[in-house]
Amino acid sequence: QVQLVESGGGLVQAGASLRLSCAASEGIQTWYAMAWFRQAPGKERMFVAAISGSSGSSGRTNYAVSVRGRFTISRDNGKNTLYLQMTNLKPEDPAVYYCAAATTSYIPSNNLYNYWGQGTQVTVSS
Repeated sequence: QVQLVESGGGLVQAGASLRLSCAASEGIQTWYAMAWFRQAPGKERMFVAAISGSSGSSGRTNYAVSVRGRFTISRDNGKNTLYLQMTNLKPEDPAVYYCAAATTSYIPSNNLYNYWGQGTQVTVSS
């Protein structure tokens, strides 16, 4: 069974840090590329960051311009867990954050992912 379960969301003040986790079931292979997306109320789901799978270009990352330098995506293949370390959170960052996995080791250039989690809410107070 394929399952992605996000955790770590919450309410923080602007400028604070938060780390999101995404626990992947055994059906998610370590060679799958994985990513974080976010969706704010009334807006489309947007790409945040991605990381390649454990083959070929292992560990390659890609970030949205709006989070580059503030967010860091990483994965622990031993724990089959994806992380998103968020620092210097801004008023534009609040959203539901989703974890996703693609059945390819390379980061999909078209942002098409096969599996999605249910999301975790991040709220930033000014």
